[in-house]
Amino acid sequence: MAIIKQHDKRSGITYAYESHSYWDPQKKMTRAKRKLIGRVDPETGDIIPTDGRNRKKNEKTEETSEQDYKKLYEKLLCKYEAQKALVTSLKKQLRELQEKG
Repeated sequence: MAIIKQHDKRSGITYAYESHSYWDPQKKMTRAKRKLIGRVDPETGDIIPTDGRNRKKNEKTEETSEQDYKKLYEKLLCKYEAQKALVTSLKKQLRELQEKG
C-alpha cells in the first residue's frame, strides 16, 4: 500500500489517495485500487480527511451529542403532549356519541 498525491488541474486542489496494487489474472497485469483519504493542505503539506464530497469528517463532541439528546427529548415530549391532547379529545367525543345513541 502506498499514499499517492494527485493534483486536480481544474480546482487546483491536491488529493491524497491510498493505493493498493493487485494482480489481475484475466488481463495478466497489475491493477491498482485507490481510496480517497483527503485533501493535502498546500501550506503545511498535511492530509486533511474528507468524505469525498468536499466535506470534512464530523467529529461530534460530548457537548453536541448532549444537545442532540436534549433536542430529541424535547421533540418527543411535544409529540407526547399532542397525542395526549388528541386522546382526551377523542374520549370526550366518544362519550358524547354514546350519550346520544
